[in-house]
Amino acid sequence: MKVVILCGGFGTRLSEQTDLRPKPMVEIGNRPILWHIMKHYAHFGHKEFIIALGYKSEVIKRYFLDYNVVQSTLTVHLASGDVLRRNTGSEDWTVHLIDTGLNTSTGGRLKRVANLLGRETFLFTYGDGVTNVNVDELIAFHRRHGKLATVTAVHPAARFGAIIMQEEDGQVLKFAEKPQASEGWINGGYFVLEPGVLDYIAGDDMPWEAEPLDRLVQENQLVAYRHDDFWQCMDTLRDVKLLESLWQDGTAPWKMWD
Repeated sequence: MKVVILCGGFGTRLSEQTDLRPKPMVEIGNRPILWHIMKHYAHFGHKEFIIALGYKSEVIKRYFLDYNVVQSTLTVHLASGDVLRRNTGSEDWTVHLIDTGLNTSTGGRLKRVANLLGRETFLFTYGDGVTNVNVDELIAFHRRHGKLATVTAVHPAARFGAIIMQEEDGQVLKFAEKPQASEGWINGGYFVLEPGVLDYIAGDDMPWEAEPLDRLVQENQLVAYRHDDFWQCMDTLRDVKLLESLWQDGTAPWKMWD
């Protein structure tokens, strides 16, 4: 399936990192979080990506234009200017880099790439969150229900450590440092969509999370796939440090590839 990834926002809540680059290019383990998201999808065999660009689109374009060169071993003949590349180790991906407007909303960005989607089921997510969701199981769930849209529902990570105690005397039974919240579900992105959802988006100014999803709910065309395991967005510097620490410790749950 084709994978649409929204990469056009301003990333204002992460301004410490996004003055010079868009949020999807903020690095975890010396790789943009966008790369991590794409590696996750590619692990499940989905290797054609439609990147919806906006803010500082040139940074993402330059990254992919230079990708093979940066990942290769190079021999440069200075007299002739010839360059021999070896051991490229490049990804077997097709990446469409589409300018979708600087101020276009999330729904509008999706609408603008409609011509690349055809009439096939596609995958859709945001360029700032990682997860270990099983994409095969997510797609199978979508197929079983036969609706226009499936959203991955996740528990947000708790901000503070959880204490489980006995009611009568306060004896602590368990302490969990910043666990996934046990109650409440939120939109974790990682949608599976039928092309008919594009008809629910009026234009550039329409957020995907507002009228389109509301109408899908009203018409009984949206189902939620519950993902109880790891999911983490990257909204703040604290989130960046958390993801970086997981990667450096070798415990990054979203790293499902070899």
